[in-house]
Amino acid sequence: MPHPNSGKPLATKTLMTTAKEIEELNTRLSNSKPKDIIQEVSELWPNLAISFSGAEDVALIDMASKLIDEPAIFTLDTGRLHAQTYEFIESVRKHYELPIETLHPDPQQLSRLIKDKGLFSFYEDGHEECCGIRKVAPLRAKLATVDAWITGQRRDQSPTRAEVPVIQVDSTFSSPDHPVVKINPLANWSSEDVWNYIRMFDVPYNQLHDSGFISIGCEPCTRPVGPNQHEREGRWWWEETTIKECGLHRGNVED
Repeated sequence: MPHPNSGKPLATKTLMTTAKEIEELNTRLSNSKPKDIIQEVSELWPNLAISFSGAEDVALIDMASKLIDEPAIFTLDTGRLHAQTYEFIESVRKHYELPIETLHPDPQQLSRLIKDKGLFSFYEDGHEECCGIRKVAPLRAKLATVDAWITGQRRDQSPTRAEVPVIQVDSTFSSPDHPVVKINPLANWSSEDVWNYIRMFDVPYNQLHDSGFISIGCEPCTRPVGPNQHEREGRWWWEETTIKECGLHRGNVED
């Protein structure tokens, strides 16, 4: 069996991948503690990786670092992140002494988009095309090499995530010959739970949070939120309020 971090897909026939199996596992783990979920899924799918971008993800990295020998971690470098976010990524790498794989957009696709539409086309025709190139395509390539991935999605993050399960078959990134399982250990947690964990265990966080940013994405598409605004209202604020997904999770939350 390949090493969990080898980057090579394992034979899926021996893994739990059917919709019924996943549904039963989701039911069983639906009220489990995040660390217990991570422990179990790491044994079921050794070839899994943690997606890292925000505060929730570092809480998961902190838990996984205590349960898994060198957990695989990746992050999407879109080329448009805040300077503080790059500093945050480096601080996490140093704090946990773990390698973090950075995924990058295809330079030819990106060059074509910028040449044809400029650097800020998303303000005029929506963020889907830009996010598709900078985020979705690199993630799709990465997930073709693993059997499962762990995300920091929470049900209270936005209306579109209100029904996020703990375990699901990833309908967006699975293919007929390579099913991908998506694990959301913090589905039941609130923002308060996340920040209580961060403070209790002295977990690194993005310094933009101290300036009113809650959900942090690319610099041109993220701004601080005001009092009583939902945490994802600072993302793509020029678009419909109820649509706050870049494509990484939209297919699953719509399902």
